[in-house]
Amino acid sequence: MPAARESLLDAAYTALTQRAWTAIRMVDVAAAAGVSRQTLYNEFGSKEGLARALVRRETENYLAGVARALSRGASAAGARGDAVGRVVAAAAWTLRTARANPLVRAVLTGCWSDRLPNPSRVPAGPAPVRADRSGVLVQRAPAPAEGPLPGPAELVGRFCDQAVAALEPDWPAAELPALGTACETAARLTLACVVAPPASCAAQVPGRIPAQPSRRELEAEAVARLVRGAFARTAGTAAGAPPAGQGNGRS
Repeated sequence: MPAARESLLDAAYTALTQRAWTAIRMVDVAAAAGVSRQTLYNEFGSKEGLARALVRRETENYLAGVARALSRGASAAGARGDAVGRVVAAAAWTLRTARANPLVRAVLTGCWSDRLPNPSRVPAGPAPVRADRSGVLVQRAPAPAEGPLPGPAELVGRFCDQAVAALEPDWPAAELPALGTACETAARLTLACVVAPPASCAAQVPGRIPAQPSRRELEAEAVARLVRGAFARTAGTAAGAPPAGQGNGRS
């Protein structure tokens, strides 16, 4: 029941934005999704199973966004665009998503507040059960997605792998050995910005009250500097130089 499963996950996420996970009742999640409580238990097995599925979905959605950011501006007809700018865009997406989505932030940092479920502490339980056509409950085989959840190290690795795969076709052959190092450095610097967001550093203009940049602008500018600096140091300055008018990774 893919539609019911997504509706239940949507309902669980909405509930989590309103109250702590410990205060969320399965019956309320089922009612909000418009299905029976039995359907909820058939789909996820337990509240812990629901938590694991919810965290996994939000994590996969985040990684899909990384892939989209890396694919934008890809070179066409052999013309090499601002390849590093695509990594900057993926890093900016990471910061925005971590700020807006507490589950993604928790998976990226490994820091789970009391308001959130912490499925990493709960081993995967028995597979959910379903009723067959005769009404007999049968245990369904666990799906691959029900395995261990990724942690910060795994997400850094997946970010890095996606970045390498996206940039490698357009990267100078002589600099390919350093590409993986540059991508991993960029991923780890991005994660550092998630853990410790940059402070305000707006330039003062004599005689004028400076316009205060938004938090999103500060984050985008900081991560752009860090990512481009990482590529300039480890993969060559030519690849890291942005085209005219591009340099802060805003989208």
